[in-house]
Amino acid sequence: MNVLIVEDELHTSKLLKEIIEQDEDFLVTERLESVAEAVQYLSKHQQKLDLIFLDIHLADGHSFEIFNHIDVTVPVVFCTAYDEYTLQAIKNNGIDYILKPFKEEDIHAALNKYKRLAQIFRDKSFTPLQFPATTQYQQSFLTQYRDKTLVKYVKDIALFYIEFETVYIYTFNGEKFSLFKNMEYIESVCDPKQFFRINRQVLISKEAVLSIEPYFNRKVIVQTKFNLSEKLVVSRLKVTAFKDWLET
Repeated sequence: MNVLIVEDELHTSKLLKEIIEQDEDFLVTERLESVAEAVQYLSKHQQKLDLIFLDIHLADGHSFEIFNHIDVTVPVVFCTAYDEYTLQAIKNNGIDYILKPFKEEDIHAALNKYKRLAQIFRDKSFTPLQFPATTQYQQSFLTQYRDKTLVKYVKDIALFYIEFETVYIYTFNGEKFSLFKNMEYIESVCDPKQFFRINRQVLISKEAVLSIEPYFNRKVIVQTKFNLSEKLVVSRLKVTAFKDWLET
């Protein structure tokens, strides 16, 4: 059975992996450190997982944020130093709640609990704690203009662009707003059928693409439905995937 660990303390993450894999029925397939990494990973690989060990306080926020961005269908063992989140844990797929510093027997008890529950569901002809995942992508972002907080809907966003290490939203009507989130997180919560990362700086909406033109070294330039001062260049290694994406 495949296990994901989301834990920002490296020593704790390694220790968890060692203890979990003492049980030959379990294999830790990935260890992550942040909410953004977890959202991105689960959006692609959730169907291959059986169980998640999840810390609550991560490097970029509370792990409960993960459940706001993706429909998690895998059971979760919360492993944390805080005891005030038990109710939230139960509401978010929690099958066990282990307080740090944990003991080996606590981890093995949680694994055995999962196996018992999985067997009960199998015996009753249910899918063992797994249901088809329906990914829910983010529909809007909050941005700041002077003293106002504005809501910008994803359907109105033509592209996300990194300038001087800050991400900006460009809307179809030519507006530009700063967005204080990193591009990796934004890419993970946007529908990949609608948005494509053409290079390190740009995540573009399919609706914004007007045409593509050849560029040097087998790259291509994207022409959009509005004027931009910068050329939107598709990385050479992404050109084929980009063309396939445009046709889907």
